[in-house]
Amino acid sequence: MATTMAGCGLGSSAGGSGSDDEIVIGISLPLTGDFSEPGKGVERGYEAWAEYVNENGGLLGKDVRLVILDDQSNADRVASDYERLINQENVDLIFGPFSTRLVVPAAQVAQDYGFLFVEPAGAADEVFEQGFDNLFYAAPAVADDHYKLLAEHILAMPEDQRPQTAAYATMDDPFAQGTAYGLRDALAEAGIETVVDEVYPPNTTDFSNIAAQIADSDADIVVGGTQYQDAVNLIVALRQLGYQPDLAAFSTAPTNPEFPEAIGEGTEGIISPTGYTPEAQFPENEAFVEFYTEKHGNPPAEDEANAWTTGEVVAAAVEAVECADPSAECQQQLIDWLRDNEVDTVVGPLSWDANGRPQSAHLIQQYVDGEIRIVLPGDTAEAELIYPKPAW
Repeated sequence: MATTMAGCGLGSSAGGSGSDDEIVIGISLPLTGDFSEPGKGVERGYEAWAEYVNENGGLLGKDVRLVILDDQSNADRVASDYERLINQENVDLIFGPFSTRLVVPAAQVAQDYGFLFVEPAGAADEVFEQGFDNLFYAAPAVADDHYKLLAEHILAMPEDQRPQTAAYATMDDPFAQGTAYGLRDALAEAGIETVVDEVYPPNTTDFSNIAAQIADSDADIVVGGTQYQDAVNLIVALRQLGYQPDLAAFSTAPTNPEFPEAIGEGTEGIISPTGYTPEAQFPENEAFVEFYTEKHGNPPAEDEANAWTTGEVVAAAVEAVECADPSAECQQQLIDWLRDNEVDTVVGPLSWDANGRPQSAHLIQQYVDGEIRIVLPGDTAEAELIYPKPAW
């Protein structure tokens, strides 16, 4: 099903299209390095999708095989990986990597070779400002809008109950900053004062100084533009200092199934945006959750879902135009079809603007009674939003 290889040093015999009975899809993922935790989730989602497709008749009647390279969370390596997949492994199609940092250089290679590029995790504005005409983001909303519903909820509160001050700490990463700063800008415009605004390198592990600034500010709310381990380390540092915000929001990390165990006690009330919930009633999602849970023993998380969605989007185009090969004609047909059509997916119906931005909205999740639950929007909420949050 999937051939996983290191980012360099293997010949083309390990992958490639070499058979009329299969469709080979090339992927580079951060299986090691800073983005390895979500990268492995995306890998699980891609592999589950391929298994499901093959157990249900394949794609255009052919089996799907994935060739997965490890880019080690390195932007230079991810570009060379996609060069290799196209030129040496001779793949028929490609799927995108994880993280905006890796999506942009990967998308540039895809653009240079005229390949359709559907990606599961590049949501920052810069992805859609490069002029790519082959790119589609397989999730409901771009990074700046991830907290849109939370901002609306806060600003709808009576003024004497609203938070007055906010602290922001964000990884130096376009996606992470986009999520945090989308919320920051909306709240600041309404008069909620930013008292801390810190940016840290992706490899940061010691958050004592940033945590001390936030604790000293006694900000009413704290917002982390985070991936995974950085959020865990920051929360642990804040707890050690006894800082107790009324609202704590972190991107990506709280939706990871390992998150509660990683931080121990204190998840209650933590908020995160998400483009996915296993409880969504879309028919595609019900089939996905059943299949994935049977294979893995637990329901899928957002990273797995966005990867599966990427497969769904590409498959819809392939089946519609009845081609899946690296020729310029086929790839352009796939791109043109997606530009003009809507696709039903596990995260709901998706359509895109001319730059590949999806035209939907993210949900807001919160840990309530020890379980992560949808709290916004109200019409799909599984629980009421807790404010102020309990002590962690």
